[in-house]
Amino acid sequence: SLGPASWSEEMIPKMIAAGTNIFRLNCSHRRGGDFERVYPLIRKYAKEMGKHVEVLGDLQGPKFRVAELAGEPVELINGDIFEFGLCKDDNDNIRPGRITMKPTLEQKALIKACKPGTTLLIEDGIMEVKVIEKCSESELRVEVVRGGKLKARKGVNVPDCEIDCAALTEKDIEDAE
Repeated sequence: SLGPASWSEEMIPKMIAAGTNIFRLNCSHRRGGDFERVYPLIRKYAKEMGKHVEVLGDLQGPKFRVAELAGEPVELINGDIFEFGLCKDDNDNIRPGRITMKPTLEQKALIKACKPGTTLLIEDGIMEVKVIEKCSESELRVEVVRGGKLKARKGVNVPDCEIDCAALTEKDIEDAE
């Protein structure tokens, strides 16, 4: 994988000389102009060195994340019941008793796909909640199965749920271009 520490004009030829034959560009961390600068460098040094080098663009895909915090991290305690829903406005942040997600197209689809019994894993499965009631297309009631301290923007995974949203986001299409 190439990143800011390794995509310099000095490092790319060293990596090719060391045997790198595929460079992975992680689009999750891409900022405008990064790959437009790096890709030609890879091609230039591979050609100069007479090496066959491939470039793999690893597209991010849909991301599901909890929203911002209203204050300090929120303690999720096993057995506690929380509201889990889409932010109703810019001030509807995570607080005791309520977990929120920004109302993106993908996150609306996630909430819509959930039903009682659906497991939601938070922060790579460190925390787990289970849907006990679907209140609406944008609101759930969940029970904490495995608690922890919930911080802002932690990932949400729903392993047993088919989410009806595009596999490619607008960002993915831009990254692929």
